[in-house]
Amino acid sequence: MTKNKKAVITGATKGIGRAITLKFAAQGFDVAICARNAKDLKAFQLLLNKKFPKINVHAVACDLSVKSQVEYFGDEIINRWNQVDVLVNNAGTFFPGKVYNEKNGTLEKLIETNLYSAYHLTRYLIKGFIKQKSGHIFNLCSTASIRPYPAGGSYGITKFALLGFSKNLREELKPHNIKVTSVIPGAVFTDSWLGAGLPEKRFIPVEDIAELVWGCYNTSPQTVVEEILIRPMKGDIE
Repeated sequence: MTKNKKAVITGATKGIGRAITLKFAAQGFDVAICARNAKDLKAFQLLLNKKFPKINVHAVACDLSVKSQVEYFGDEIINRWNQVDVLVNNAGTFFPGKVYNEKNGTLEKLIETNLYSAYHLTRYLIKGFIKQKSGHIFNLCSTASIRPYPAGGSYGITKFALLGFSKNLREELKPHNIKVTSVIPGAVFTDSWLGAGLPEKRFIPVEDIAELVWGCYNTSPQTVVEEILIRPMKGDIE
């Protein structure tokens, strides 16, 4: 019996994270997922178990903006699995605003969630990737990683930083045969855009992101897609 490959996806219950989890589960991957809302996480775990009975689903409720909870999630993975094939750093949040008038503490909260979560979890799991000399890390960045937006504020700062982290990681991991891909989507149809008053067809479907991530993973061993830039057909939404 062939052993299932393993994927870790953060922020997995909604939007892009949910779509990516469903995609890898459909391809026969065991998945380790996390989210802050325990009720939503349990419901998603039950759905995955029912839809994909041949895979193992490990769900951990935690807040990855807190380093100790990143370590808790990392320990849960390491203690359960002896190998991870894919890590998708998707957890993140968005507060609109301007640097000069956004609420005090906004930068700290966003950098903890959007950058530190990926940094600490990657560092926690990276020894296993290096030991096995294989693996693929996806970092969910944003078009806010490559251009400023009028109401981007601290969100833009953290997404620029996440792309920098991803680029640096790519260079560091070349000798170890570990792939790193920065995913840079524009406006995707998720809960973040509810109430915007725009039609769904103006946005990128989450399923498109999942398909592209799977396609990048599924390239030959000697090929890596370093960056995916995806925008709505009619351009960015600001």
